[in-house]
Amino acid sequence: MATRKTAKKPNVSAEELLGYYRDMLLIRRFEEKAGQLYGMGLIGGFCHLYIGQEAVVVGLEAATKEGDKRITSYRDHGHMLACGMDPNGVMAELTGREGGYSKGKGGSMHMFSKEKHFYGGHGIVGAQVPLGAGLAFSDKYKGNDNVSFAYFGDGAANQGQVYETFNMAALWDLPVIFVIENNQYAMGTAQKRSTSTPDLYTRGEAFGIKGQTVDGMDVLAVKEASEKAVAHCRAGKGPYILEVKTYRYRGHSMSDPAKYRTREEVQKMRSERDPIEHIREMLLTGKHASEDELKAIDKEIKGIVIDSAEFAKASPEPALEELWTDIYAEAN
Repeated sequence: MATRKTAKKPNVSAEELLGYYRDMLLIRRFEEKAGQLYGMGLIGGFCHLYIGQEAVVVGLEAATKEGDKRITSYRDHGHMLACGMDPNGVMAELTGREGGYSKGKGGSMHMFSKEKHFYGGHGIVGAQVPLGAGLAFSDKYKGNDNVSFAYFGDGAANQGQVYETFNMAALWDLPVIFVIENNQYAMGTAQKRSTSTPDLYTRGEAFGIKGQTVDGMDVLAVKEASEKAVAHCRAGKGPYILEVKTYRYRGHSMSDPAKYRTREEVQKMRSERDPIEHIREMLLTGKHASEDELKAIDKEIKGIVIDSAEFAKASPEPALEELWTDIYAEAN
């Protein structure tokens, strides 16, 4: 792998580096297993994998505190794991089992965790963005310093409701970070063919929303940019746009052969820009961990993922009566 330099020397400990490595590796191995289960017919419907984009959510979660909220699109498994949701519950939900976070009714694209302040997984492109502003409005109303993270992709960045939300978030100084996970291809169309501006974070300028772009293949760069964005929001300065330039190795979904790009392009990203290999190299060259220690972490992660798959297979399918639960909420 080619050596890659971080913009400036990061102020992180060996323990933090190992934590980021472990978190990203968990997402990578979990998604690989999910792809296997999909191929075996154990995951129905759609399944969108996060392989290649792990540094985005791990870097952002490094800047959060208890009470912060997150909401995203249907490429959501990585976000769930990064915010501390149980891999067993996530995998059981992917396979439509009772032990899943949404009791098997949400599947890959729609699951939630009130305890971890994770508000979905949403299947309608861009629909989570106004909902994310709503979460931030709640915190603004309550007068706390919590921040909401509204994740969406480069394709959703062209949706009208996104700009309606920018306007309202700026008008009301909402503490929301709009995270654009720019993996460059949306559903299958290159950004340069679908978008008039090369830098998506500048879309907020008309509303007076500050923002920046960051290398989404470098977890430390993402963490640094996230801390700046979070500080902006916690200080009551309103919303912030963070465009994280990343890359997905797989197709848009499991049914996408991704013929709109070459194998050479994907392989070049894997060999030169992989976010997990980048941290692995830093750990080894900095003598923060040995090869044996990293192998032990990999073995531990594989065990967690295998256990999650076995838990999912052993969990029963939801009873028919479950169709009628969680539909309405009683309000006093």
